[in-house]
Amino acid sequence: MKLITTILKKTIMIIGSLLLVLIITVILFINLSPEFGGTPTNEQKLIYSKSQNYKEGKFVNKKNINLSMSMRDIGKSMIGYFKPLANTVPNSNVSVEKIDSMNIVNHKNSTRLIWFGHSSFLIQINNKTILIDPMFGKVPAPHPSLGTPRFSKELPIEVEQLPHIDAVLISHDHYDHLDYGSIQKLKEKVNIFYTPLGVGAHLQKWGIEKNRIIEMDWWQEATFEDLVFVCTPAQHFSGRGLTDRAHTLWSSWILQSATENIFFSGDSGYGPHFKEIGNKYGPFDLAMMECGQYNEMWSEIHMFPEQTAQAGQDVKAKKIMPIHWGAFKLGMHPWKEPIERVSKAAKELNIPLITPKIGASITLNTTSKAHTQWWK
Repeated sequence: MKLITTILKKTIMIIGSLLLVLIITVILFINLSPEFGGTPTNEQKLIYSKSQNYKEGKFVNKKNINLSMSMRDIGKSMIGYFKPLANTVPNSNVSVEKIDSMNIVNHKNSTRLIWFGHSSFLIQINNKTILIDPMFGKVPAPHPSLGTPRFSKELPIEVEQLPHIDAVLISHDHYDHLDYGSIQKLKEKVNIFYTPLGVGAHLQKWGIEKNRIIEMDWWQEATFEDLVFVCTPAQHFSGRGLTDRAHTLWSSWILQSATENIFFSGDSGYGPHFKEIGNKYGPFDLAMMECGQYNEMWSEIHMFPEQTAQAGQDVKAKKIMPIHWGAFKLGMHPWKEPIERVSKAAKELNIPLITPKIGASITLNTTSKAHTQWWK
């Protein structure tokens, strides 16, 4: 009996020591890794306090949205994320169309879009090159072991090969939209970064000068030469660590030229803000609408595919493109399900849908490349 007690004590001590080492490692990683970004200063928080979207030190959604999950839901989510559920990732590498830097440099006049999968875009408009949510990393997480790798082994073009970028628009600070490694490779190529309130603190932490960052609140407009960028509402949340939830704002974006009007939803649950955006700034020539990584447990902050189609109608889009799918596993649904469900819903609502292959160059007046069913 004494021997058993001794063994049990030693076992408990070993387990306790291992847990202590794990806790210390996590704390050191969070505090020392640059992946987690920066923190807004007290001076910046004072500026944010003037925003209608900032309450008691945190940013808020327009209506009372529950952003917390029960421990049971968190457990189910973790099990579902790491458990190899059927068809949540492709059986083989997702191929992409390639494009070279000179093709980008030499493109003039017509507005075109190149999708990098998920929510990342290169847009050329009025002879300017714009990036939206440039997440070019392999895993949407602060460490490679914490996420599922990108579905495609290649990108349409490697970040190092990208030519000069006039502006970058960022919708919020989650890892699948704001990537430390990508920003490090991009920052010397970019003139100016546009972000929602607070996100600029991450960029400054990563070595981007304050005068190259413009932070915006919902409904604010910024003129960029002959273009207009509008920061518009979304129904979501933010945070990169364990204690910074809602410390930065999230948004959708509008890109306007004298003749074209484009909407980018960012991440958002379905809500009345879509109709409000459509009434104020629609109709849109194209709306890039979130479609993927949904679940009943977080239905207020991500749309189901049927809601994606309805939101496209709400913003008065002439055509919609489903995004936030095709590159990463962040939900528990089959990877093809979002595009299959939104295709059916868009047909029922009579909304034109474009579904280009990752890397395909498409123009706003659509081409054959915009209507492929590449996932099949």
